[in-house]
Amino acid sequence: MSSQPISIPGKVKTNFNSLPPIAGSIDDEDGSMVNLVSLVDFILQNKDTLNTNEPPQPATIKQARTPPLKKKWKRAIKKSLSMDDPWASFHLEDIKTERATRHRYHSTKQTWVIDEVNIKMATEAFAHGAMRECFRLKKKSNFAKSRDWKHAGNFVAKSYMETVDRQVYFQDVRLQMDAKIWGEEYSRHNPPKKVDICQMCVLEMKDRPGKPLFHLENFIEGEYTKYNSNSGFVRDEALRQTPQSFSHFTFERSGHKLIVVDIQGVGDLWTDPQIHTSTGTEYNEGNLGTRGFALFFATHACNEICRSLDLTQFDLHPTEFRDHEKVVQLQRNSDTHVRGSTYHCTRARTRPSISPMDVTQFVILERQISMSESSTGSMSPPVGSPPPDFSFEPSSPDDISMSPRDSHLSESPMLTDLPRFFGNRRRRGVSESDSDTLSRRAASNNIQITEDDDIMVPEDERAAMFMNQQHKASSVNQEMMMRAKLNHQKAGGSILGQIHLDLARYHEIGRFAEDENDRNMDAALYHLEQAAKCGVLEAIIGMARMYVQLPHDVLEEMSVDDTDDNIAEGLEWMEIAAQAGDRASLLYLAKAYDTGNGLSSHRERDWTEATHWYQEVLENNNEDDEGTFDATMDDPPYTIQARLAEMYRGGGFDLEASPTKAGDLYNEAAEGAMAAMKGRLSNKYFMLAEECYGECEEEEEEGE
Repeated sequence: MSSQPISIPGKVKTNFNSLPPIAGSIDDEDGSMVNLVSLVDFILQNKDTLNTNEPPQPATIKQARTPPLKKKWKRAIKKSLSMDDPWASFHLEDIKTERATRHRYHSTKQTWVIDEVNIKMATEAFAHGAMRECFRLKKKSNFAKSRDWKHAGNFVAKSYMETVDRQVYFQDVRLQMDAKIWGEEYSRHNPPKKVDICQMCVLEMKDRPGKPLFHLENFIEGEYTKYNSNSGFVRDEALRQTPQSFSHFTFERSGHKLIVVDIQGVGDLWTDPQIHTSTGTEYNEGNLGTRGFALFFATHACNEICRSLDLTQFDLHPTEFRDHEKVVQLQRNSDTHVRGSTYHCTRARTRPSISPMDVTQFVILERQISMSESSTGSMSPPVGSPPPDFSFEPSSPDDISMSPRDSHLSESPMLTDLPRFFGNRRRRGVSESDSDTLSRRAASNNIQITEDDDIMVPEDERAAMFMNQQHKASSVNQEMMMRAKLNHQKAGGSILGQIHLDLARYHEIGRFAEDENDRNMDAALYHLEQAAKCGVLEAIIGMARMYVQLPHDVLEEMSVDDTDDNIAEGLEWMEIAAQAGDRASLLYLAKAYDTGNGLSSHRERDWTEATHWYQEVLENNNEDDEGTFDATMDDPPYTIQARLAEMYRGGGFDLEASPTKAGDLYNEAAEGAMAAMKGRLSNKYFMLAEECYGECEEEEEEGE
C-alpha cells in the first residue's frame, strides 16, 4: 500500500513517498525497503521546497485492521531494528558464503517447495541438546539487494549428533509445520494469549561432502523455557496456563486423534514440539501413541483457559487430584486470565476412521470452508465454531502462505478429498439452498454428485447431528453418553478408553511412584474401570475376571474381595465381553448357567441360558469387536456340541427335552471329532446319536 500525503494541522505537509533511502536500510523477505530517517532532518534538508503557508487540512489516515499475528511480527521487526545484532561479536559475516538447497513443507497442499539460498554458518556448535547440536547461521533473503551480511537474518541450524536416516529430517519438519497449524487453530479460538510455532525447513548443504542436512529455524532471542515434555513432565517454576491448555485443546479439537506436547520456546513463540497420535505410527520415534496421551493427562490439571474453551476435565482418581493441588495453586497464581470471550472447542466433523494426519488437513479444510461461506453468505457456520470473520495470516515473513485468499477454496485440491473425510454420504442434513450451493461448488471442481450422495439417509441423521454439535470430551461419562446416543457397539473404538488402560498399566509398574511400595493401585483399578466403561475389551475382560475371582492379565497382582456383590458385578462385565465376541467369556457364562457354579445369589442355574451361550460359542468363528480371534480352542466345538446334546436329551432346569435335536448335535460332534482325528470319540458320539433317535421312535410309538 503506497503512502499518501498526511496533513497535520499547524505542521508541514509531508509526502513519505519522497523519503530518500539511507545507508543501512534493511530488506525484508518480501523485498520491500525499510527506511529510517528523522523527520526533522528531512524538513531541514527540504525547507526550500516545502510550502509551510498552505492552510492546514484534516488528517486523512486510513489504516486497515491488522490481524493479531501480523501485529506481533511488526512489533518484533520494529524491536529488532532498534536493537544491536546479538551475534555481532561472532563476525559471521567473515565466514565463507555457501550455497544451500532449502526444502520447505507446505502444510495445506502437503507438498515441498525447493529453492536455493545463500548462508554463512559457524563451524562450531554453540549449544547441545539431548539429540541435536545447534550452529549459528546467517541467511540472506533471496529478494535482498544489499550485500551487507551484517544485516542478514539470524538463524539456528540444528543437526543430529548421531547418524539418522535422511528422511527423519523431513519427518521432523512435517511434524513441526503440522503443529503450527494447531497453534493457529488454537489462536483462532481467542484465548487470552495467542501462540505460534516457528517455521522450520530442511537445509541441504549441497557443496559439502555427503550433502549433510540441517534443520533451519529463525533465531529467537529471549529466555528459552521448556513448559512440558513428551513424557508428561511439567516444570513447577515454568508452569503456565497457556501451554497446558493448548495441549489439552489439540486433544479434544482433533477428536482424540492427536495431542501436541513438548512445548518449549520463548514466551508464546514455540519450537521443537512433539505430536502423539492415536495410532502411534506417524511422524517420528518420539510419537508414543496413546501412552503419550496418558502421560500428559497424568500431570495435567485443567485451568481457567481450559474451562473457557469448554474443555472437559480428564477423569482421575481422588488421590491423583490431591497430587495435583500444587499444580492447581500455581496456575491460579498465573498472570494470564480470561477477560474476553473465547470460542468453545468443537471436534473436527469427520468420520471416526479418519487418520490422525488427515484430521490436521481436515481442520485446514474446515477453516477454509467456513471462511468461504462467510464471504459468500451461502451457509451458516458450524455450531460452536469461531466467528466467520477470522482471517488467517502467515505468522512469519518467511512463511509459505496458507491463506485461502491466496488460493481460493474452489481451487483447493483438498475439496476433492471430502469423501475421504466424510465417507460416501454427507455428515449433515442439507437444505435445498445448501444443496444448490454444494452442487455448484462440486461442479467447479469436477466432482460428480449422484443420488447416493444426496440428502443423508434418516438412520444417519441423528448420529450426524449429534456428532456435529458435540466435541470429543475428555470425560468418560460424556464418552459413554455419546456411544449410547449413537447406538455404538459396547466394545472397541475408544481412544479415551485406551488412554485410561495405559494409565492403569503405568500405575501398575510404578511409573508415577518413587518406590514400588508406593504404587497407587487404587488409581490403577479406577482407570481400568474407566477403560472398561469406554468399551476397551481388554479392560472389560480384566474387570470381569478380577471380580469373579479368575486369573487376569491386567493388574495381575490386584484382587477384590470374594463377595456376592463383586461376583454380580463381574458377571455383568462378563456379559459385555461375551456380547463383544470374547470366546472365553462366552464359555464362562455357558458353563456357569450349565453347572450353577460361579453365579451370584440373584442368578440361578438355567439350561436355557446355558444353551444360548453355548450356541454363541459355536457361532463365534469371527473376530471380536476389537479385531482379534481366540484360536486357543480349550473347548473345541465338538465337545460343546456333545454337551448340548446331553442337555437336550434329558432336559431340565427350564430346558425342554428334545431327543431329535440331541441326536443331530451328537452327529455334528462326531463329524467334528473325526475331523480332529479323534476316531474313538467320534464312534462314541455316533452311537449316542443312534440311541437318541431310538428314543424318538419309542416316544412316537407310545404316542400312538
